[in-house]
Order: sequence, then structure tokens, then C-alpha cells
Amino acid sequence: MSRRLCLLIFTLFIINALAVDKNNFKTCEQASFCKRSRNVNYEKSPYEIVPNTLNINANYITADIVNKENGHLFVLKLEGIKGNTFHFEIDEKTPLKPRYRVVDALQKEPTYEAVKVSSSTSDITVTCGENKAVISTAPFKIDFYQKDVLSVTANSKAKMHFEHLRKKLEGEQHQQNNENEEKDNVVDNNQQIQDEPGTWEENFKGHHDTKPNGPTAVALDFTFHQSNVLFGIPEHADSFALKTTVGNGDPYRLYNLDVFEYELNSRMALYGSVPVIYGHGEKGTTGIFWQNAAETWIDIAGTSNEQNVMESIVNFVAGSRNQDAPSAHFISESGIMDVFVLLGPTPNEAFKQYTDLIGHGNLPQMFAIGYHQCRWNYNDEQDVMSVAHKFDEHDIPMDTMWLDIEYTDSKKYFTWDHQKFPHPVEMIKNLTDMGRHLTFIIDPHIKRDSGYFFHNDCTDRGYYIKTKEGKDYEGWCWPGSASYPDFFNPEIRKYYADQYLMENFHENSPETGIWNDMNEPSVFNGPEITMLKDNLHYGGWEHRDVHNLYGQMQLVGTFDGLIRRSQNQLRPFILTRAHFSGTQRYAAVWTGDNAAEWGHLEAAIPMCLSLSVAGISFCGSDVGGFFGNPEAELFSRWYQTSAFMPFFRSHAHIDTKRREPWLFPEETKLIIRDAIRKRYSFLPFWYTIFYEHERTGMPIMRPLLAQYPLDKNVFSIDTHFMLSDKLLIRPVMQKGASKVDVYFPSRNGDKQGDIWYDIDDYRKIDHVGSESVTVNAYKVPVFQRGGTIIPRKMRIRRSAILMHDDPITLVVALDAKKHAKGTLYIDDEKSYGYRQGKYLYLEFEFKDGVLSSRLIDESASYNTKTWLERVIIVGLDKVPTEATLRTSSNQSTKLEIVDASKTSFTIRKPGVSMMEPTWSITLN
Repeated sequence: MSRRLCLLIFTLFIINALAVDKNNFKTCEQASFCKRSRNVNYEKSPYEIVPNTLNINANYITADIVNKENGHLFVLKLEGIKGNTFHFEIDEKTPLKPRYRVVDALQKEPTYEAVKVSSSTSDITVTCGENKAVISTAPFKIDFYQKDVLSVTANSKAKMHFEHLRKKLEGEQHQQNNENEEKDNVVDNNQQIQDEPGTWEENFKGHHDTKPNGPTAVALDFTFHQSNVLFGIPEHADSFALKTTVGNGDPYRLYNLDVFEYELNSRMALYGSVPVIYGHGEKGTTGIFWQNAAETWIDIAGTSNEQNVMESIVNFVAGSRNQDAPSAHFISESGIMDVFVLLGPTPNEAFKQYTDLIGHGNLPQMFAIGYHQCRWNYNDEQDVMSVAHKFDEHDIPMDTMWLDIEYTDSKKYFTWDHQKFPHPVEMIKNLTDMGRHLTFIIDPHIKRDSGYFFHNDCTDRGYYIKTKEGKDYEGWCWPGSASYPDFFNPEIRKYYADQYLMENFHENSPETGIWNDMNEPSVFNGPEITMLKDNLHYGGWEHRDVHNLYGQMQLVGTFDGLIRRSQNQLRPFILTRAHFSGTQRYAAVWTGDNAAEWGHLEAAIPMCLSLSVAGISFCGSDVGGFFGNPEAELFSRWYQTSAFMPFFRSHAHIDTKRREPWLFPEETKLIIRDAIRKRYSFLPFWYTIFYEHERTGMPIMRPLLAQYPLDKNVFSIDTHFMLSDKLLIRPVMQKGASKVDVYFPSRNGDKQGDIWYDIDDYRKIDHVGSESVTVNAYKVPVFQRGGTIIPRKMRIRRSAILMHDDPITLVVALDAKKHAKGTLYIDDEKSYGYRQGKYLYLEFEFKDGVLSSRLIDESASYNTKTWLERVIIVGLDKVPTEATLRTSSNQSTKLEIVDASKTSFTIRKPGVSMMEPTWSITLN
């Protein structure tokens, strides 16, 4: 096809995509499996446990389930997992062929615990530790108890629906079956499905889905008995607290799709799908992980944030909560029911139970936590280096320059356009010499070009995803005609990973980062801008079975390639758009193609909060918006917000105006500079909480309910967030704002709260409730919680790696008891040496007028030049007259106290090395 036609198709695609046309994407009514399963309305569930089929093993039980409407048999397996978690599966007992079960999401096989079982004709009780699951036999449901509290019920709404595999009946056979039904006066709802539109084939906007296996949907409802709000199931551009969907439009949809300039306040599917949901109330938190990679819809009912005013008044007078507890109805197109029940009982415990299953995010290199500069596209080598030097000229820190698709030779990945980038290795080295890095894009679509080695290899070796006829699938993406490697095949994944090795991709570096985009996968001429569902993958699985996992399987290959590229030395940095459960083991995530609008700035917080509680903490949004040209105020406010979010990158569409900070008015540039420099001053704190995230699985960016689970006022707040349990951030996200309301939570649902200190002037806040905080162009309300110690570095350099040996400042914020604790993590900031004990992990404590330091992991060690430059103590009633440093060798030194004010004072130059095993500073 001609280059001109390719350009025309591309242009038409962009024009259509700039304003989201909902008609390009399915509704539940247009997805036949969703429509069927959503409309299930049994008075009594037809599913029952078959008598005398219970089998008891050390760690699990099994029993048969029968659908009384058609006699079809299923097998239930239920087991207990260490740490307040149950797991159950429901699959066909004798399917015509195996059904797909996800095998690539869990980090490892869970640790199962012994179960005790008692049974009667009406129920089966499975006890694991202090918890139990009570299985009602007729009709089938499972009640899960956290200790003796009923927390979650599966199938309490009788929405269970399992479409078994069957052969399609044709002609006389179909007629004979109908006559037998009439003769025997039997109604088989599953057989009636045979005649419903969309069961054996389906059309959408000119695309035909053959559905060779017929209807294969699975659906089940879950009730969260102790909850007021539900949250999770990213990715959606919607509020953090999920909204009621029953009787109120479409369910939330999980189906990885390429959606340009997505709509806000929407349940439409976006780039990623993480099927974990949590319910939270004052009595506890529970969660459900629905392990299924097929297209999935989730109906939400009974959430308290959807109550109207009259309902709220009635419940208040009656002293009750909603009559019906919140529920979630999961509907997937194929696969099995594979469910993990997380019993908390606190939010943080539930989050940890989930990440213990699917893995913790890895500690990134320090440069990845710094600021990233990107656009589609920097023009050439001179442009890249000019921008890098301009950051120095304007004294703005920056760690990474990014290249989008235009750096390649005609959109062929693992190549360079040598007209624009004649010396890529030299360019990369020049950035490295400045203390900076380069990240470039590698997408999964492969240009069908007979002069392209990657395409030729994939064609010759049969590495591409196949059509239902067994031919290489062809779709359209940035290169024009393209095909897609089948990353589910280990051989293909290794071939792809091998391309990152220096011996194969010479114009590369062991330190470059990689950006995997368009990996939903995006197919411009496909149904819903993605791949046909009846395409075939390794093992004979249809694309419909594995769609939401495709992008993650590319990440598995990318991660492997980058690990081997550096001989297992350097931690890879990868950014991905598509994601699923477990993506955090490989990559950071950003929120996709947003727009330069205030609403998109606001949406970044609930979107990243939802990802964080779903295990993916390394999250951010395109600063300034990908589409459009941000006004100066919006641009600076976005920088101020993103400076306190885990992933910090500015990015823009090819058709936008250039927007490097110095291209804005001088005042705007200075505000942006201030925000970025503030980010860099907190790098020791960021690095420490990233390490603790890997160690514990706890989210880095947290909703307020994680720290304050008893304060009902925070359950639906998504304009505020916390970093770890130490900083409270309330960004300014409204045009022209001179004040913003900040809510300071209560600990026990009463008027007792924490003490907070404004990080800019150490002003003290010691009350619960909302406070109107005055802001100016530079001001973002950020507060350090009393009782915490935060490490910072105040010598800001051009990049993070150049700050490696710089000294530490400790900010000690005291609670009401004049006590505080904090941690600091130090290593080489780039290698895996820390996993061999080459690190320092320190705990600081201020108590009874003494600040002390100790090694948390005494067996670990790291030779650092970092030392303690100053200590800022906030919240002490009286400034001490002197301070004395004592080291582990019992040497003592008098220290100078300076900058004393009503709110704080500084201990100047203690000078103690961070390698010192123990030291203390005593105030007199």
C-alpha cells in the first residue's frame, strides 16, 4: 500500500479518535454474553451441591455442583491461603475441551493452610485459622466469615451463571432437540441460548466474530456485608469510589482498549484491566480478585455514595446503613470462575493480601523516580541534546529524555532513522555523561516489510498470532500493515527478548529505558480498535480468552530482555500502557491519552489511586495532557500535582505546541522549576517508600481510608491522597483557585486526629475536619503527619543520580506525645546488589528528647558517602539550649542550634555518616 494512503488512513483515524465516539465501543447490550448474564433473574439459584460428592483433603475440599435446569455438572474446589484469604474455583466437570484459566498473573503458587471441615445436608463449613467459609448446598452460595463476622457472600443475589461448552445443533438435530423438550416438558435455559442472537456468531460495526465454541460466559455476584463503599477494578476515568450501575447505565467494563482522549466520569474500558475490587466500611475491608483475562463487565449495586438525600435521612433516623449491602456482579466472556477472597480486615491488610498473590512492585533505579521529559516526537539528535542542555541552562532537574515512534526507520522497531539520528550510541553516551538517561518506544505491532528482519523471522518461524484459518493475522497500526507476535509462546517471547541484547541491537545501551505502548493490542482497523476475538494463540486459545493479558506478556519478554542485556545487573525501567494483575512486577503505568483540561488533571488522582490499591503503585499521568495545549496555570498546577505522584513525566501529542517549561512565561517557568526541584528534594523519601513497597506490597500512593479506616468522611475522598502514611497531599486542581479545602481525618471516627505540619512553613494543624487553606501560584497544600520522620536532600542537582552521595536532612515532625519515627533506605540506586545485602536500611526515632538511629537489617551493609547535614525538628514546645551527638564509639560532639522559630528549629551539621551503626542526638 502506498505511503500516501497510509498517511490518509492515519489522518482519518486521528480525526475520528480526537473526540471519543462511543459508537466505536460496545455497550453491555451489544455484547451478547454481558446482556445474557446481566439479565439473569432467578428467584432461587438453580445451582446446588450434589449430595455425597464432598471430598476432603488437607488443604482443600471439592464437591460437585449441578445446574438443576439442565443437569450439567461442575466442580467446586475451595482452599484456605495463609493470611486471611480463601480461594475457590468452579469449572465444568467434564468439558468438551479445557477452558482457559489464567496462569500468568500470580507471582507464585500461594501458601495453602490446613482446613477443618464439618458438613450437614444443608451446608458445609470449611475453617481455616480464625476464618471460615460456609457453603450452602441448595441453593448454592458461600458465606465468608472474618473470625465470626459475615464479610462476603458469593451468589447471595442468585446471579451465578455458567455457560457450559456445547456442540452447535444444526437443522434436524436442533428441531429434534426442541421436540424432545416439549415432549418431556423440560425447559433448558442453556439450550434456549442456542437460539439467541450473538451466541454462535456476532457482528459489530462490520466485524464478524465466529465464536466457534459458542456461548461460554461465567458470572457470579459478591455481596460485601460490612461495607459502605466499593473501589478498585481499574482502569476507568471515574471516581475512586465506584458508582451504582444497576438501573443506571452500563456496568464497569474491563477490556484493554486504545481510547484517544478518553471521556471523564465514564465506566468505559480503557487501556488496562485489573479485576480486583474492595469493599470498605467502619467494620472492616474485604476484597475479591476475579482471576479472568477475558472481556469482563462488573455491575455495582447498593453503594452508599449513590444514596439520595431522603434515603440518607431515613437511614440516619433509623440508625442504620443501606438496607442492602453493596454488591459486585462479575461477568466474563469465557474462562472459569477463579476467585480469591481477601478478608482484610483492614484496608492495608487487604491490599497486602492481594499483592502477596500477584507480586510486589520492584524497586526502580533512582533515575526512574526523577522527572521525565517526553513528546511525540523530539525531531533529531540535535533537538534531544538541545532540550537536555536547556534544562541545565534554566537550572531545572531532569533525568530522562524520551523518544516516541519517529526515531525508528519507518516504524520498524529495533532500528533507527539514521537521517535524524545518525549517531544514536553517541547521543545516548552524551546524555549519560550529563547524568541522564534515554527511554525509547517499542510497540508490539510489527511492520510487514520484506526488508525488515523482525518481520521476516516472525513470518518464517510462524511467530505471529494466527487468524481462525491459521494464517498470520494482519492489522493496521502506526507502520500501516502490521502483524503481532504471539507473546504467549515462550519461544516467541524469548526471540523478542533477545532483540534487546547488545549483540543484536548494537545501537542501544544497557541503561536505556523502554516504553511499551499500543499493547492492548491496538489495531486501527479492528473491532473496537483492537484484535479479532477468534484469532488464535499458542496452545490453541482464542484471543477472547487472553485479551487482557496480551500487553503483560509483552512486558514479560521486555523485562527478560533488559535483564539479560545488562547481565542481570541493572534493574530495568519499563513503562506500559496496557496492564493486568501482576504488571507491577515488570513496569510502571501511566493513565494514557489524556487531554489538557482541568478535569483530566483531577481525574489523574482517582485513576492512580485505583491502580495503586490494585498493586500498581508506579503510576502517573501525562503532565499537561497528551492532547491539546495547556494554559500556563493548568500546566504549572499539573506539575505541582505530579511532583507528588510516583511516576513524573511530561508528554504531548505531535500536533501540540512545544511545551518545555522555558517556552512559557518566566513566572510559569519558575513555578514549574520550583515544583520539580521540590520533587528532587524528596528523592530519599521516595526511594525509601519504593523500597518498602517492594518489601511489603503496600501501596505508595494511598487513599485516605487506608490510614483512617474509621472516618466515614474520607471513604469517597479522591481529591486528597497520602504518600505512604507520612504525607497528605491536596493538589490545587481548579482554575483561579485562591483557597482549597483540606480535610484532616480522625483516627477513630471521632474528633481525635493526628497533628499535621505544613511542609513549607511548618504551621501546625491539630484539629479534625475541613480547613480552607490559602494558596498562591507556588503553593500546594502538603502536610507531614506528626509522629513521622522524613529524609530529604536539599542540594538539588541536574539529575537524581548526581545526588547519590549528597547529605541528608531529617525532618522530624512530632506527635502529641513528642514522639516520631521514620526510615531511610540507601543503596547504589541502580543494580540488584541490594538483593545480596548491599544496602543500608535505617530507622530513626525521636523519643524523650533524643533522636536516635539504628540499622534495621544489621546483616546488610553498603559503603556510602552520605552523611547527616541537618535535622529540622517540628512541634517541640521549647527550643533546647544545646544538642549533643554521640556515636557508636561513644564519641560526643556539641551541635549548633539555628533557625529557631515558633514552629521549628534546626540542628546544624551533625556530620555523622549514614554508615554509623548507631548514633543519637540528645537535646538539653
